[in-house]
Amino acid sequence: MRAVVHRAFGPPDVLSVAEVPVPVPEADGLLIRVHAATVTAVDCAARQGEPLPARLAFGPIRPKYPVLGADCAGRIEAVGENVRGFAPGDEVVALSGSFGTHAEYVCVSQDSPVAAKSADLTHGEAVAVTEGAMTALPFLRDAARLESGQSILVNGASGSIGSAAVQLAAHTGAEVTAVCSGANLDLVRSLGADRAIDYTVEDFTGARGAYDVIFDAVGKSSFGRCRGALRTGGRYLTTVSSMAIMGQTVWTRLGRRRAGIALTGLRPASDKARDLVLIRELAEAGALRAVTDREYPLDQAVEAHRHVGTGHKRGAVVLRMSGDD
Repeated sequence: MRAVVHRAFGPPDVLSVAEVPVPVPEADGLLIRVHAATVTAVDCAARQGEPLPARLAFGPIRPKYPVLGADCAGRIEAVGENVRGFAPGDEVVALSGSFGTHAEYVCVSQDSPVAAKSADLTHGEAVAVTEGAMTALPFLRDAARLESGQSILVNGASGSIGSAAVQLAAHTGAEVTAVCSGANLDLVRSLGADRAIDYTVEDFTGARGAYDVIFDAVGKSSFGRCRGALRTGGRYLTTVSSMAIMGQTVWTRLGRRRAGIALTGLRPASDKARDLVLIRELAEAGALRAVTDREYPLDQAVEAHRHVGTGHKRGAVVLRMSGDD
């Protein structure tokens, strides 16, 4: 099979398409023929081996995961002898705990986050809507405890996580303010934002006591800058881990305004699997739609990484393994 491989850390040019063996599912495993996967900032960090602490996860000397990609939508080709509930021919969306989805086939355990793909979505749409929502959903539901009637500001609202957060918050019944570039104001309004702010024109942190929740989906601000814009009892949440936010999470726990981060990737696989089902149901109900910046064929993985690396993608970037839907 063909896969996007990197044998050394570095810029997008370290990637190449190579022939590698088709993986064989273990007794509890599923062999999935991948139709589409997303290229994310995490893939770029793993490929670069940066920042330095990332080397602990991605390999201190050479890449621990030569084939990247953490999600996919595709069709089950074979199952292990102990698998129950899945069969060859099933169309699924799956998350891999050890990368590997930037290939024509990938193996995952039946106990991994796997769910039936919606018949209403193409494979590309299924992974695009999943990527951002799998992070935004636990942040808003579990960390923010967002409720109808509350006011939330989403910073980085046109990215994959931000665009999902705007839609989820609107579906909850919250009043949504979306911060993005001027070119994406119409997009975030179409996703349900009540107000849209061009960050190049207006500094949203200048507001005073305006929001119950500030969700920094891109980690470009800070609790210190945003604190004054929070109401009493308000929460500042960021997707980017740092020593600062870890400390602030502790010392603001009993304060009038709190800071926090949700390590969504560390949640149990069973919780992620339930969220995959919920995201599918929300998409089928029209409460969530895929926002896709660009789709690239497998042979253009270098260009896909280069585009994601600009930090200005709009929604998800999808890598297609075949022309099939």
